[in-house]
Amino acid sequence: MIDSGIWPESPSFNDNGIGEIPSRWKGVCMEGSDFKKSNCNRKLIGARYYNTPKALIPPKSSSNKSHPINITGSPRDSVGHGTHTTSIAAGAPIANASYYGLAPGTARGGSPSARIASYKACSLEGCSGSTILKAFDDAIKDGVDIISVSIGMTSIFQSDFLNDPIAIGAFHAQQMGVMVVCSAGNSGPDPYTIVNSAPWIFTVAASNIDRDFQSTVVLGNGKTFPGPAINFSNLTRSKTYPLARAEDVAAAFTPSSDARSCYPGSLDPKKVRGKIIVCSGDGSNPRRIQKLVVEDAKAIGMILIDELQKGSPFESGIYPFTEVGDIAGFHILKYINSTKNPTATILPTKEVPRIRPAPVVAFFSSRGPGGLTENILKPDIMAPGVAILAAMIPKTEAGSVPIGRKVSKFGIRSGTSMACPHVTGAAAFIKSVHPQWSSSMIRSALMTTAIISNNMRKDLTNSTGFSANPHEMGVGEISPLKALYPGLVFETTTEDYLHFLCYYGYPEKTIRAVANKKFSCPSTSFDELISNINYPSISISKLDRHLAAQTVTRTVMNVGSPNSTYIAQLHAPVGLEVTVSPKKIVFVEGLERATFKVSFNGKEASRGYCFGSITWFDGLHSVRTVFAVNVE
Repeated sequence: MIDSGIWPESPSFNDNGIGEIPSRWKGVCMEGSDFKKSNCNRKLIGARYYNTPKALIPPKSSSNKSHPINITGSPRDSVGHGTHTTSIAAGAPIANASYYGLAPGTARGGSPSARIASYKACSLEGCSGSTILKAFDDAIKDGVDIISVSIGMTSIFQSDFLNDPIAIGAFHAQQMGVMVVCSAGNSGPDPYTIVNSAPWIFTVAASNIDRDFQSTVVLGNGKTFPGPAINFSNLTRSKTYPLARAEDVAAAFTPSSDARSCYPGSLDPKKVRGKIIVCSGDGSNPRRIQKLVVEDAKAIGMILIDELQKGSPFESGIYPFTEVGDIAGFHILKYINSTKNPTATILPTKEVPRIRPAPVVAFFSSRGPGGLTENILKPDIMAPGVAILAAMIPKTEAGSVPIGRKVSKFGIRSGTSMACPHVTGAAAFIKSVHPQWSSSMIRSALMTTAIISNNMRKDLTNSTGFSANPHEMGVGEISPLKALYPGLVFETTTEDYLHFLCYYGYPEKTIRAVANKKFSCPSTSFDELISNINYPSISISKLDRHLAAQTVTRTVMNVGSPNSTYIAQLHAPVGLEVTVSPKKIVFVEGLERATFKVSFNGKEASRGYCFGSITWFDGLHSVRTVFAVNVE
């Protein structure tokens, strides 16, 4: 895990029932001011740190809660991010886990028997590129099988493939047979926001799960509106408080739009004190800041109206907070305008199970197509990333722990950061059953067996309720058990990736330097040929409807029964003419690979992206390849 370090005392990292450390392991457990060699064990077998900027960490004893210790040089996690992602990927099973009673049950990582090596490359101040590269280098030399990276550049400052430290580190890792899984970014729902989109990276989008956390607003007229939130407030139904719109309690000379969004300095504390304030989300002012502004002005609580972010519950500790969408928001504002003395209360959070539909693409999950090239379909796949319970560093700051409770060893967080380690754990699980499989075979197995329907047996949707497309969810939601026996896999080789760099336009000399080997680009190299590398999905950035059909080639490897016959089933949008040749592949003993071609003709298609799939079926296995074709 290349992240913000680890909290070794978390029960998720105990080594009960785990055997001796394999002799092939070459890593170390670095000591620090607050980290001993004995903090590592047969589960947490490696811990390294780098000269990251100074970071504040909560103290271990609760006696000096308000004085965080300033630490340098330690693998210990001071942020919580690394501890959380690591336990999602490979945490040991912990019974009776919960977050102050929310989400109770057994917390277990995706691959609970896997061993963990933590590389602390990030702090509260962020992560430096040189540190990330050093962490990749060390992880490869130490002998890891999979590298999980829940970090990425923002899409605005995205570098090209050979200037992005994560892409460079990941390229070297895959050359050495090490799989790299990365988060897609949290800049959705706009298109072209995807990061970590190199073809040698397994790029993960985020979805919700069938569980929600809701805090209910009770208005003075008795009407109730549940909204997603995590709060441990002590307010009850029996007492209501004055309710006001933020713009009605604005500070002098503040534009009402600023006050409505609860910007710092926009509210008048004299008018706010003792009331519940209604703010609106505008996308530019984070919920955390809005909550702090309202809380600092001594409001009793806060209701946020934000249609977009309502799919992901915000945590406010003991402070009364909830969030509602536009429809509930309209009714709350209508109530305020209808009475002289509007009142309300905000109840503490309750867990709501069996939410439908699920999974749904999270609104924050970054979207494709890729800004660097549209000839590789990104993201690759989707996994749970909304309100995920996992291990956490002990949070002791004021207002975070419910009165009378012990500090929780678990926390609930959202982000593609949480989705990425779900896929890491699934990949480790598959590797434990198929140790000889390459990383691209494991990726292919997960991609071609992904789920494409929700718990209502309908197509997967996005946060606005429309059908989700592959630029939002990749090929669909992971299904680790189905991926164990995929039937066929698409193996993408280092040569494929080197050809990709040629087609992208890098000079041969640069590619040789990166690959550290003699290599020549194909005599014909241009961007459109990227669609032809042996990837488990297909993307064509420009299909000219006035020209002849464009054809791509793919090769599959049989990992199922040596004697099997696969028939192609086509799912294509109206107007796009798609032809698969051959339509039938017969495998016999000794024949391991087969090649097929797919031709796309857009003369009858409407302009813009068309999506569909080719599924190879042998009566037992369904091997699904998604395509995205931009008709111009």
